[in-house]
Amino acid sequence: YLGRHDPYKNLARLIQAFAQLPAGAADLELRIGGGGDRRFTPALQTQVQDLGLESRVRFLGYVPEGDVPRLLTQAIALGFPSLWEGFGLPVLEAMACGTPVITSNLAALPEVAGDAALLIDPYQVGELAAAMTAVWQDSLLWQQLHRAGLERAQRCSWAKTGAATAAVLRAYL
Repeated sequence: YLGRHDPYKNLARLIQAFAQLPAGAADLELRIGGGGDRRFTPALQTQVQDLGLESRVRFLGYVPEGDVPRLLTQAIALGFPSLWEGFGLPVLEAMACGTPVITSNLAALPEVAGDAALLIDPYQVGELAAAMTAVWQDSLLWQQLHRAGLERAQRCSWAKTGAATAAVLRAYL
């Protein structure tokens, strides 16, 4: 689950990193969800073809909200190498499902993810590929991120956000 297909989501580098996974990863799939953008999606599809990944990369299109938890719990990890995010809700959604997260060390994402995700430089394809490989191959790392993500997601709820916002407003009124 990766949101809209636009340059800020950095999907071209995610696909490139996926192509660099070790030979043993040949049975893994990269699933890209979110409404396609006709300005960018054709280039991503061409990239997939050029890399010979047509059978391993699936563009899911819009994913109904009720299907997102199932999709996330089936995933080995969420790759979210966004170049810019105001918040990063998909990171928390994945964590709430117990899905390890690999995300950018930019914008709001380090604050959202805390120490419960692998933070990578989203401009470095090799770093992203190494993180993907590590989560896939290292079951102890996967379990650590799984537990830390669940704990992190519990600390970030709409009820807590609403209470904190109300407290700030009361302080200034």
